[in-house]
Amino acid sequence: MNEFGTIVIRTAFFYTGDAHLAEDISQEVFLRAYRKWHTFRGDSTVKTWLTTITVNICRDKMSVRMFTEQPTEPGKLELGRTISVEDEALERLKKSEVLQHVLRLPLPYQEVLYLYYYADLSTREISEAISTPEGTVRNKLHRAREMLAREIGKEGIIHDG
Repeated sequence: MNEFGTIVIRTAFFYTGDAHLAEDISQEVFLRAYRKWHTFRGDSTVKTWLTTITVNICRDKMSVRMFTEQPTEPGKLELGRTISVEDEALERLKKSEVLQHVLRLPLPYQEVLYLYYYADLSTREISEAISTPEGTVRNKLHRAREMLAREIGKEGIIHDG
């Protein structure tokens, strides 16, 4: 949990947009991993295995509604609460300007960009995590980069020079 807790909670937050639900999912991920540790064959890294579990739980919980709701405003949550490291990471993630542009892209492209750049998974690991052929992941990642560049360019952030 110490080594992979941040990536699990960030991934859950990315999928759900809700800090409390992300915390619940994170707990569920580690409980499931503990119960199923004997089934881990080592074909992938522990990080990839936990990311796969996280993605699957998020998909189960969110079903088709992924990304349709805006993230919960941390400022509107329990006042006076001490901010944890996870909450701080979630806040930074939410405020990321690039992430706001990523969230405007179609769902499959959001997912591969997040897993590649934010979760720091390789295309092979993403392929395992989302049960999609690696070639398809590479194709989605390429298209996502192109779409993101166009999206950011619309806002005038990228200046041709």
